[in-house]
Amino acid sequence: MTYPVRVRACALIIENDSILLIEYEDERGTHYNLPAGGVEPNESVIEAVKREAKEEASIDVKVGSLAFIYEYAPHLNANKYGDIHSLQLIFECTLTDVSIPKQPKYPDPNQTDVKWIELSELNNILLFPHLGEHILTYHQQKRNIGLIEEQTLS
Repeated sequence: MTYPVRVRACALIIENDSILLIEYEDERGTHYNLPAGGVEPNESVIEAVKREAKEEASIDVKVGSLAFIYEYAPHLNANKYGDIHSLQLIFECTLTDVSIPKQPKYPDPNQTDVKWIELSELNNILLFPHLGEHILTYHQQKRNIGLIEEQTLS
């Protein structure tokens, strides 16, 4: 029996001591997420990061190093984010010169805005998942994880 794990690709974009986040409003109130989503068939994780940044924040990004990996295991977390086991690959990204973040023409359900949030305010907002401290630590230390893509091997 196979055990499906959904792979999600995420963009971590920090400029001028602020982080770019997607704002949502639902039954949990106002909360924020990194631009992110599931990797689709015939798509690499790098391609997925670029697509999700475009879909959720109307931006083009240069995908850098893998910053960290987040696992959500429903059975260990009382299904608080649903019942799908997932791994989120969070990449440090930078905006291209012509990109200006804004609400897309067709936003995700409950998406209300695209916002720059000062890093000093990160612990004062509701961020899903609760990665604020990890993001701050990463921003200070910049310890990256290598991503090896098969097509780059000789």
